[in-house]
Formats: sequence, structure tokens, C-alpha cells
Amino acid sequence: MTKRRQVIDVPGVRHGTAPIPMGIRIDNMVYSSGIHGMDPESGQVPPDPARQVELVFQHMRTIVENAGGTTADIAMVIFNITDDAHRPLVHAEWLKMFPHDDDRPARNTHIMPLGMGMIIHVLMTAVLE
Repeated sequence: MTKRRQVIDVPGVRHGTAPIPMGIRIDNMVYSSGIHGMDPESGQVPPDPARQVELVFQHMRTIVENAGGTTADIAMVIFNITDDAHRPLVHAEWLKMFPHDDDRPARNTHIMPLGMGMIIHVLMTAVLE
């Protein structure tokens, strides 16, 4: 029997001590767990909001690439941010990753409190060929 579930890691990024993978692939579908802006070098969430957002986008890319896809395979992204003032930071990184108007994933953004110094937390779904 072939194992359908492939665990996807982001080197240096973890959910603390919780037994939660950063993502999984089942067949051609990729689902992330909560992606946060942890710096893989320090193992900490940096206090700089722009850096957190940049890291979240890097981690999304790493998850989908480690699953065998590209950012073109990302179908849906749900952003949770602590303050609407952070939305321009998300837009800037979004446009870097998805520059073409007619080739972007679906997206939703929620404003909510987050713990551990996070200003952003993301859930992603990708569909691979």
C-alpha cells in the first residue's frame, strides 16, 4: 500500500512543541497548517511586521515547492492579521509573488488577535498538476 499523506516541512520552522506538520500533501492537494513568520535562523518570530510578512510568503513558497509544485499551484490563501494597518505589507508581498492580475489565487483576510508576537498567520491550499 502506498502512503498517500506526505508531510511537508519548512526547515527551521516549527509549531513549538506541538506535533503539527507545516503542511501535508495528499495526492495532488497541498494544505498548510498555520504558517507564521518564524525566522528559521533564530527560531523566533521577529518583532518587525514587514519581516514577519516576508517570512510568511517565503514559507508558503517553501511548502508548495517541497510538495513538488510552484506558487502557480496555490489556489487559496487565508490571511489572519492583527491590524488592518498591516494589510499594505501583505499587498506588497502578494504582488511580488503574484504580479499578474489574471493569475492570482483566491484570498481572504481576517482581522483577529494572534499570540506569540505574531501579526500574521496564514492558511494555504494548493492544487498540483
